[in-house]
Order: sequence, then C-alpha cells, then structure tokens
Amino acid sequence: MAAPLPEPPSGLKVGSYPNYADAQRAVDYLSDNKFPVENVTIVGSDLRLVERVTGRLTQGRAIAVGAGAGAWWGLFVGILISLFARSGGSALVLVITGVVIGAIFGVIFGWVGYRATGGHRDFTSRTQVVASTYDLLCQPQKAEEARNLLAKLALHTGTL
Repeated sequence: MAAPLPEPPSGLKVGSYPNYADAQRAVDYLSDNKFPVENVTIVGSDLRLVERVTGRLTQGRAIAVGAGAGAWWGLFVGILISLFARSGGSALVLVITGVVIGAIFGVIFGWVGYRATGGHRDFTSRTQVVASTYDLLCQPQKAEEARNLLAKLALHTGTL
C-alpha cells in the first residue's frame, strides 16, 4: 500500500503568532477551555534554516567528545555482555573493559574525524528550521468558536 501524498493544510485562519511558543500557548488555551483541538493546525510560514554556532571545535575537544561517545557505547556493550557472564565479579570487569575499549576507539575515531576535515568547519553548531510566523488554522465549522476563545486569551495576555 502506497503512503498517502502530502496535502496542504486546510481551514480558516483563527490566529497568527510571531513564535511557536505563542502558537502552542494558544492551542493549549483552547484545550484548557474544552475546545476540540483536533480541528486546529499550526502552520509555520516563511521557513528559514538557522544554524546557531555553539563553540569552537579543537582537536582536543573532538578527541574528548569521541572518548565520551565511545565510553557510552562501551558501557552499553559491556552491560550487554555482562548479562551472560557467570559470576558478579567478572561482570563488573566486563563492563569496565567495555568502557575503556569504547573510549579508546572513540578517541581514535574522534581524532581521525577531526583530521579528515583538514581544518575546515572547525566549529560546533545546532541547526533548526524556524518560521517567521505561525498561523492557527481551524476547520470552518469550529472556526468562530476558536476565534472567540482566542480573543479572550488576547484580552488576558495582551497578544493576538
């Protein structure tokens, strides 16, 4: 069975907000007032890809992050293997060994990954998609009720 094709959102605009938190607050207010929120859709418009730089990536930091990630994987594998160990003492040794070996591999992969970039893009960042405005759309049969409730919210908070 083929997946359904994406469809554009439908409904009447009952509110517009400058950020997602305000749109979410409006839907929460509708829900708190027993409005059937399954009739509401939040639609972000004028999308932008935003990359926020969080810091400088040095060789030491790349190695440390690799060691940490490798240690976590080693802990996971060590615990898995220790489940099949015969005695409690050897299970602890297996977990510790897994952490150490994982950290060593993490250091190697972190260092190799950093060196492979050749000094390009030596910073860390987070990427997200954000919209300039967030509109609330509502099915026509419930739109007037939603507008009335959102008008009450705007009177209480001073926002529309």
